[in-house]
Amino acid sequence: MTLSFPPTRAAALTRLHAFAPGAGRAYARDRNFDRPDAAGVSALSPYIRHRMLTEPEVLASVRENHSDADAEKFIQEVFWRTYWKGWLELRPSVWDDYVVERDQAWNDVQTQSGLRTAWEDACLGRTGIECFDHWAQDLAATGYLHNHSRMWFASIWIFTLRLPWSLGADFFLRHLLDGDAASNTLSWRWVAGLQTIGKTYLARPDNITKYTGGRFRPKELATHAFPVDGTPPRARGPAPTSSTLDPAKRTGLLITEDDMSTDWLAQRLPNLIATETVQTTEYRSPLAPAPNVIQFVEQALSEIAAPLATTEQVREWATANGIEQIATPYIPVGPTRDALGGLPLVQIIRPYDNAAWPHATHGFFRFKDKIPKLLSQL
Repeated sequence: MTLSFPPTRAAALTRLHAFAPGAGRAYARDRNFDRPDAAGVSALSPYIRHRMLTEPEVLASVRENHSDADAEKFIQEVFWRTYWKGWLELRPSVWDDYVVERDQAWNDVQTQSGLRTAWEDACLGRTGIECFDHWAQDLAATGYLHNHSRMWFASIWIFTLRLPWSLGADFFLRHLLDGDAASNTLSWRWVAGLQTIGKTYLARPDNITKYTGGRFRPKELATHAFPVDGTPPRARGPAPTSSTLDPAKRTGLLITEDDMSTDWLAQRLPNLIATETVQTTEYRSPLAPAPNVIQFVEQALSEIAAPLATTEQVREWATANGIEQIATPYIPVGPTRDALGGLPLVQIIRPYDNAAWPHATHGFFRFKDKIPKLLSQL
C-alpha cells in the first residue's frame, strides 16, 4: 500500500478534486475491489471523519461531475457515515455498552494467557492466515484499510479466531486514521450479529479471492457464524438539539478533532474573542493509539492552532482570554465527548446533521429513502 494522507485541508481538497470525476459508474463498478494502490475508491475517509472536508462539499463536488443516478453508490456511502452517526446519537448508551464490554475484554486479556497470546498474534499479524496478517500489518503501517477488507477482517477476528468483537473494534479505533465511534462500533456490531439481531457477516474464501484479484486464497476460515454475546440495541431516544448561544457574552470557539471546518460556526458568533483546538485522540482506547493516528490529528489541528490536551488547559485558556462561554460544533457520541464532558460547552449542530440524524430511526434502507430530500436541502 503506497497511499498516504497528508494531514492538511489542501491535501484533502486535492484528493477530492482528483477523485470526483471517477465517482460515478466507475466507482460503482470498482469500489468493492481491494487493490494494492487503492484504485477505485475515494480514500477521502480520514478527511471526512475529522471534517477537514465536510459531507456537503464532498457531495457538491461529486454532483458537479455526475448525475445523482450515476453517482448513487458513492452518495450512499457518504450517507452511510451520516446514518451511523445519527443512529448512535439516538442511542448513545450503545457506545457506553461497548466501552464496558471492551474494558472487560481487556481485563480478560490481562488475566488469561491463552487469550492474550491470540489477541497479540491477531494485532501483530502473525496468525498464519495470510490475508488477515497482511491486513493487520498494512493497517498498522498506513492507518488505512479498504472497506471490504475491514468486513473480512472483522469476520475472521470474530468467527475464525474467536476473539472478542469489542477488542477488534478497539484495534481498529486505535489504528484507523478515519476511526470513528459510530461507523466503527456499529459496523463491528453488524458483523457480529448484534446490530441486526441474528444477521451476521461471514467472510467467504471465494469472495476474498475474487475481490483481491486472486492475491489471497484463504482455506482456513470459519464456515459457521456462531451467536456472539453482546448487548442488543437499546430503545432510541430523541435527536439532539443545539445549545442556546448568548450573543452578548464573550465567546471562545473550541475546535475538536471531530469537526475541523468551523467557518460556518465562527460566522454565527458575533462576540468571538479567541479560537483554540483540543486533541482527545488518547481517549479512543485504554491502550495507546497508533503514533500515526496521533500525529495525523495533531498536525491537522495545528493548521488552526497548537492543540491543548486537557480540560484544565481549556479552562485556563478561557480564563486567560476572559471568555464567558465556549462554543463548539456539536460533539458526537464517542471519545471526545467522554473526554470533554466536564466542560460547560455551548454545542451547535450543523444544519446537515440536524436535517439527517432524526431519520436514523431504523435500518439504513429506510434512511436511504430520505436521501433525495436531504440532497435537495443542500
